[in-house]
Amino acid sequence: MTTEAEPTLEETRRAEMLAKIEDLHAEQTKAVEAGGKYIARHTERGKLTARERIDLLVDEGSAFLELMPLAGWGSDFAVGASMVTGIGVVEGIECMIVANDPTVKGGALNPWSVKKSFRAAEIAEKNGLVTINLTESGGADLPTQKEIFIPGGRGFRDLTRASARKQPTISVVFGNCTAGGAYVPGMSDYVIMVAEQAKVFLAGPPLVKMATGEETDDESLGGAEMHSRVSGSSDFLAVDEYDALRLARRTVARLNWRKAVAEPAAYAEPDLDPDGLLDLIPTDLKEPFDPREAIGRIVDGTGPGNEVPFDEFKPLYGTALCVGWAQLHGRPIGILANARGVLMSQEAQKAAQFIQLANQKDTPLLFLHNTTGYMVGKEYEQGGIIKHGAMMINAVSNSTVPHLTVIMGASYGAGNYGMNGRAYDPRFLFTWPSAKSSVMGPAQLAGVLEIVARQSAESKGQPFDAAAFAPTKEMVEQMIEEQSLPYVLSGMVYDDGVIDPRDTRTVLGICLSAIDTRPTEGAMNFGVFRM
Repeated sequence: MTTEAEPTLEETRRAEMLAKIEDLHAEQTKAVEAGGKYIARHTERGKLTARERIDLLVDEGSAFLELMPLAGWGSDFAVGASMVTGIGVVEGIECMIVANDPTVKGGALNPWSVKKSFRAAEIAEKNGLVTINLTESGGADLPTQKEIFIPGGRGFRDLTRASARKQPTISVVFGNCTAGGAYVPGMSDYVIMVAEQAKVFLAGPPLVKMATGEETDDESLGGAEMHSRVSGSSDFLAVDEYDALRLARRTVARLNWRKAVAEPAAYAEPDLDPDGLLDLIPTDLKEPFDPREAIGRIVDGTGPGNEVPFDEFKPLYGTALCVGWAQLHGRPIGILANARGVLMSQEAQKAAQFIQLANQKDTPLLFLHNTTGYMVGKEYEQGGIIKHGAMMINAVSNSTVPHLTVIMGASYGAGNYGMNGRAYDPRFLFTWPSAKSSVMGPAQLAGVLEIVARQSAESKGQPFDAAAFAPTKEMVEQMIEEQSLPYVLSGMVYDDGVIDPRDTRTVLGICLSAIDTRPTEGAMNFGVFRM
């Protein structure tokens, strides 16, 4: 009688990660199919879906990096927030593409659509990207107008400021653009409207009738033909959607747009197989793993001019944080990766020095998270963990080279801040399906509450009933566990997407290429480092 061998540690980790990736694909499919039965109705009218429009807009064979596909996850709104955003290459130029999904409530903007569009505009601004809006929207989701109206005006501000920065904005109008939606083409540098489909007006015929008593129709009020011949709000009149996308590509080709940084020379693929990333992340995030194994599967491999794929800096000092220099798709990059969960004084000082060096030589930084935060305890407080942690956060906050962040495992407490979490404005931030982020681990937080409750009872001279408190402790632990999951955070637009670990190199390569639209300039000075 034979028995099956126990799975190895790597096999167990791989199976766990593959299960998470399968769940990820299922959640992403919800965004693609968010329109439900309305997708078929939309296509029966001879119209393209948002993703089909993007496919025809971008260069054939090029990659489209979709951003924030899970926006709105866990809310009352459809996953994806009635909008598709991402970076695509059009006529050889990286562009920020924002496409309304008219199959989801007519493309109406809800609170998560607004957050998603703001983040897209922020990415375009910081990286100097041309913006192309593929517009078809009924405007704001009226039942939630109180959450949209006031902040929503920022979208129009962003368009006009982009134009002032000489960052071209292009709007292609495929259908209705009503009320606030009318200002998207109204404030874009270039406007293309599809004949007999585009309708752009501040108020449709019913509202005009109610407000002024005037009888009118869609076409004479805001049709593409009228805007092309009479109002002048349209620069190009397209015969159909395909023609509109052709005109958009021609517009981009005529922008005389050049990247600030030349394309890198040839580079080698990683020495280690990226597929091995699936074997790295422990099921229990308190268990450490060697980040060098991840780095070796993400950065360029051995080749001319890159004889050592990863040059580690200060390898014998502050060993819980691994830092060093590498190349990624031929571009130089500095990397900070947590080798063990906790950050102590040596790690914080090492990080601050390394960040300063990266700024000195204008090199982007990549932060790979797996941290439980900064070390606590009497010995560490007396050793200056607060001032050393502040030194690291000071360096991160005032660094001006582009930062990219990937949360691989845990990202708890101030460790999330020191390792350049969302609050510190990374150019791009992605998470793996294994990632968790919160003020501290669920068990630790629930344990802290129990200690506080026990001390409170004792201060009142009352006995502490541990059995009675147990359900509360369990509830809190479960709540924090659920709130720290990547889908929750991605749904709140706290990252730019949850990605398959095997795609990390490609995703970062696209981001670095987009970053190269503008020159990289390191900080000339920093705030006071408390030694």
